[in-house]
Amino acid sequence: MHAVEAALNNPARTILSARMTDNAARKLEGPLRQRGLEAVPATPRDLDRLLGSDTVHQGALLVCDPLPEPSLEDLIIAAGEGRPLVVLDQVTDPHNVGAILRSGAVFGCGGLIMTRRHSPPLSGVLAKSASGGLEYVPVHLATNLARAVAELKEAGVQTIGLEGTAPIALHEGLPDDAPVAIVLGAEGKGLRQLTAETCDKLCRIETTGAMASLNVSNAAAIALHLISIRRGRGA
Repeated sequence: MHAVEAALNNPARTILSARMTDNAARKLEGPLRQRGLEAVPATPRDLDRLLGSDTVHQGALLVCDPLPEPSLEDLIIAAGEGRPLVVLDQVTDPHNVGAILRSGAVFGCGGLIMTRRHSPPLSGVLAKSASGGLEYVPVHLATNLARAVAELKEAGVQTIGLEGTAPIALHEGLPDDAPVAIVLGAEGKGLRQLTAETCDKLCRIETTGAMASLNVSNAAAIALHLISIRRGRGA
């Protein structure tokens, strides 16, 4: 429901059609009316047939065009305005990417950079996991991630790769006010060698418990929260 409402409220999102149960249509009456849309009535079973019986759709389905893709230069400008960027190195789980977008929307992330290949589609499961975050955090798809990281560096954005065995703790390695991008690798594999070598520095998130590793979406949320605190925008 949150993902559908956010898409309806996003003027950059082109909505092609909507199918909803009576209950969902009532809850979303305001955004639908503002869009000039009337949802096609549907039963939960209708939506199950369209989306799969395992999908928790809450009675709402939108068919949309993809959002316009920002250029890397657009995201560099956002970073220069003090909004951190997140770079994902072949993170393929749509639930993880969606959760990262949700955290990014909460902490004022300026954009997400992913590989054009080996990344999940920006729809369906990912949009639902993002709970509306996909509408607020611009996503750039890079053909060559190492080249994109190098371009960020050339533009003055400090690129910090998260690596569990890095000698520097993240709270020590973060710049106070320079533009910054946090680079994260897929769970298990971590950052690819070329990506890690391209980053300005590698840092670790300090852990004190029995388990030393974090889910990639949790690591992203912690990093974004730490940046927000460092820059006086959160607690």
